[in-house]
Amino acid sequence: METWFFFILGGTALFAAINVVAQHRVFYAALSLILCLVALSGLYLLLQAPFIAAVQIIVYAGAIMVLFLFVIMMLDPFSAQMICDKHKYLSYLAVVLGVAVLIFLYRFLQTYDLALAPSNSTPIMGGTGSPGNLGRVLFSEYLLPFEMTSVLILIAIIGAVVLARRRP
Repeated sequence: METWFFFILGGTALFAAINVVAQHRVFYAALSLILCLVALSGLYLLLQAPFIAAVQIIVYAGAIMVLFLFVIMMLDPFSAQMICDKHKYLSYLAVVLGVAVLIFLYRFLQTYDLALAPSNSTPIMGGTGSPGNLGRVLFSEYLLPFEMTSVLILIAIIGAVVLARRRP
């Protein structure tokens, strides 16, 4: 069953990555990138790395991509002309696919046996690997690069606001 999940998630990530490059509209390319990042987090789960999968969703698919979408919408790529939705059937297709995914996930979670999940019974040498130790290292040794990253993201947001206000 893991092989099927690998092929489904890998194919989804590959399709979404190709769609990022092939898409003509920036907004839809960003949405495809979010789908690619979510599929990658599923692959991390298959590799028994739940912490990296959660960080992938929270940081990249969550925070960074929301920032990208915020900047894209701030520049307002759809204001050149009012775009009417000619493909209303896509919204119905999205609802059907969403319900199918929820049913699939519900069945998968019902059959998942937590007793078969691997547990890390050996102590980690050197105190690395746990989220607590990762946080200690991040906020002690790597505090300056961490804060510089937050300043860089703040500068990007301010730049997006300035570019958005510059339009007549």
